[in-house]
Amino acid sequence: MSSREDILESIRSHTRMRYEKPDYAPLEQEALTYADKVAQFCSVMQLVGGKAVVLSEGEDINEVITRLYPDAGRIATCVDEVKGQAITCATFRPDDVSNPGELDGTDLAIVQGRVGVCENGAVWVQQDVEQRAVYFISEALVLLVDKSRLVNNMHEAYKCIDTGSYGYGVFISGPSKTADIEQALVMGAHGARDVTVILI
Repeated sequence: MSSREDILESIRSHTRMRYEKPDYAPLEQEALTYADKVAQFCSVMQLVGGKAVVLSEGEDINEVITRLYPDAGRIATCVDEVKGQAITCATFRPDDVSNPGELDGTDLAIVQGRVGVCENGAVWVQQDVEQRAVYFISEALVLLVDKSRLVNNMHEAYKCIDTGSYGYGVFISGPSKTADIEQALVMGAHGARDVTVILI
């Protein structure tokens, strides 16, 4: 049993009163929906500081990534291929390193996004490599998302997500950002400075 499960089991054993899980059905019926999910997602990605690119039929994904990030030298990929195209622009895989600290200096990471949320531009990233630090230590991220996996809202998203064999996943919405009390916005404080979602 993991330490997480130990903590949860301890909480359960010390909880005297239990409550039924609330019924979210009324909220789900009033949740936002969009006629054009692709357009909505692209618009919101721009609002949160990221970019969204729709891959055209027959377009080479490696050329698109190279065009978007021409100065990226050290490129990690967590994806072997997408829609029959091999990812050839990457220089290494994150699990080629034994220590997550060795990922420092990664210019770009190419990651599979499992679900894209139109209301907030969030993309669910399920851990599929041992070195999950790559999702946060890279200067830039390219998230590959299937257009058919765009959902309207978080209610729909939570029904689609999984944490896989590693038991970890995270929503990423645009580049990392934080602001202090003086309202100075800092990009890349806790993660990538630049995020592009490629809709395939």
